Amino acid sequence: MGAVIFTHAHADHILGLDDLRIFGYKLKRPVLLYCEPEVEQTLRSMFAYAFQPRPAGDVHSRPQLEFVTIGLEPFEVQGTRVQAFRVLNGGGPVLGLRSGDVADATDCNEIPAESWPYLQDLDTLVLDALWEEPHAAHFSVSQAVEVIERVRPRRAFLTHVSHRLDYEATNARLPDNVELAYDGLRVEG
Repeated sequence: MGAVIFTHAHADHILGLDDLRIFGYKLKRPVLLYCEPEVEQTLRSMFAYAFQPRPAGDVHSRPQLEFVTIGLEPFEVQGTRVQAFRVLNGGGPVLGLRSGDVADATDCNEIPAESWPYLQDLDTLVLDALWEEPHAAHFSVSQAVEVIERVRPRRAFLTHVSHRLDYEATNARLPDNVELAYDGLRVEG
C-alpha cells in the first residue's frame, strides 16, 4: 500500500492517518494522500506534527505523507483509473468512487442526480447502510436496498453498518445479491 483516498474529513474516516507511519517507513517513500483541498486542510490541522518542518534534532518517527489534490475529474492511483462523484451525507459533500465496474459510496444518504450515471453498469456496489431506522446522514438498510434495486449491480455490499445489525439475521433478509460487508472483505474489480 502506498496510497490512501480520503473521501471526506469525518473523524471516523481520517483518525487512522498516524497508523500510516509504518507504510512510509517500509516503502522508504511517502504514502500518497488523495483528497479534496478541504480535506487536506483538515488533515494538516489535525495532524500538524506530520506536515510541519522537522525541528533540528527531532528524533521522533513521523509519517511520510504527500498530498495529491483530487476533485470530480478522473485520476490515477497506482495504475488504476478512479472516477470520483458526489454523494451527500446529511447535506455535506462526500466523494463516491468508481473504478472499472466497482463503485463505493460510503457515508451518504443522498445521491445527487448528476451522480447516478456513475452507478450504472456495475458489477459491485459498496453502499452505506447504517441501520434499519432512517437517519439524517446515512442510508438505512431499506433505503440502500432501494438504491441497489435502481442501479442493479451484480452484487452489493452494505458498509458503515452499526452494531445494531446482526450479521446473520440481516443477511438472511437481504436480496440474494446483497450482503453486509465485513472486516477483511476483498472486492476484486
